[in-house]
Amino acid sequence: MASAFDEMTLRDGSSRPGYAVLRRWLESTSPESLATRRVEAELLFHRIGITFAVYGQNEAEERIIPFDIIPRVLTRSEWQRMSRGLEQRVRAMNMFLKDLYGPAEILKAGIVPEDLIYRNPYFRPEMAGVKLPHDIYVHIAGIDLVRTSEDEFYVLEDNARTPSGVSYMLENREVMMRVFPDLFAEHRVDPVETYPEELLATLRSVAPPTAHAEPTVALLTPGPFNSAYYEHSFLADKLGIELVEGRDLLVIDDEVVMRTTEGYKRVDVLYRRLDDEFLDPLTFRPDSVLGVPGLMNAYRAGNVTLANAVGTGVADDKAVYSYMPEIVRFYMGEDAILKNVPTWRCREKDSCAYVLDNIEDLVVKEVAGSGGYGMLIGPRSDKATCAAFAEKIKAHPENYIAQPTLALSTCPTFVDEGIAPRHVDLRPFVLTGADKVRIVAGGLTRVALKEGSLVVNSSQGGGTKDTWVVDG
Repeated sequence: MASAFDEMTLRDGSSRPGYAVLRRWLESTSPESLATRRVEAELLFHRIGITFAVYGQNEAEERIIPFDIIPRVLTRSEWQRMSRGLEQRVRAMNMFLKDLYGPAEILKAGIVPEDLIYRNPYFRPEMAGVKLPHDIYVHIAGIDLVRTSEDEFYVLEDNARTPSGVSYMLENREVMMRVFPDLFAEHRVDPVETYPEELLATLRSVAPPTAHAEPTVALLTPGPFNSAYYEHSFLADKLGIELVEGRDLLVIDDEVVMRTTEGYKRVDVLYRRLDDEFLDPLTFRPDSVLGVPGLMNAYRAGNVTLANAVGTGVADDKAVYSYMPEIVRFYMGEDAILKNVPTWRCREKDSCAYVLDNIEDLVVKEVAGSGGYGMLIGPRSDKATCAAFAEKIKAHPENYIAQPTLALSTCPTFVDEGIAPRHVDLRPFVLTGADKVRIVAGGLTRVALKEGSLVVNSSQGGGTKDTWVVDG
């Protein structure tokens, strides 16, 4: 694997644009002072109570996510280029989903294989012919990006169902401003605090035509046992909307209403953090007690908007991801600004043979996997592990894709040994409303805290950083 791109330091030892002030500050701040401020930050996170859960582990079910106190810095020119690519990609994604559940022109043209869509577990035939307000399916997208050089940002994966992590982005900034006011005083950092109002404006803009003049928005959560429940309650509070569970809602005359102390109140937009199959026991899983019976009837009748729409999961399948450059070209008539990571689809015979022959050099992922699970990092695995994973691929090749092991960029990170480079990725959040696309400057930087590790997921030992967009 090639050496990683250092986001702070040029080869001659000088600082890259945007990092000069931060570097001087780090050089003038003692390790003891950094350690003290890290403890302050941890205390703030404990006081705030920002947590995540790890399924399958009995001990320490609720954890404080590890936080690194050294921010990741991007220049405005880098961010502007990235933003154009993000907007282009999400617009194409919405056009793709509208087409799939409508005339399916991209399938007829042979750009994307039919069986990849119609056999996909996240494709929802129930959505065929359903008219959505403003034809928007993905209202909130989390696009994971990795950097490999000065000018190369690659999309690692698309999150188009219920992308999480924005609460960490917001809380990271709040904690940094409290703990490092002196550092903020030396930079002009673009704000992320506007995200809740931008999200609320986006959700209200996509209310159905039958909504009231000021649409009622609510956040639908599976409940306190969900791993992202903290984020659900956090966002409902920040947006000033009701946090509801399925038992709080009813469908009456094809309208969704919630119980209040003043009686029933109509809900026009549901920001749902509940997977498709649990939404409506009359349409999907009949054993679901988390959803709302009849919700899909109200949805089809055009009386409620679900954000994100039902069936968006087909767009963030990792095999479908591999076709995104062709999808962008088909709908937008232009090349994708943001590149995909080169990808081998194991469902294709020649690609599968290549992956099996080179498995020790590749990263292999389940097409429906997430959270860093269900994957193999060949260069970091022993021969026995690679051989066992190869057998899984042979048994179900359609379930896997493979990619080269990218040299993810590194940022300075404060670890027990001091300041050291650690690999990072970035998840910007893209909001698509009826009026415009909104992207707050920055996003959630995730960092692999273990030396040499490329896995940034919090469930796999990763942490987060504040992301700054500054002059440079």
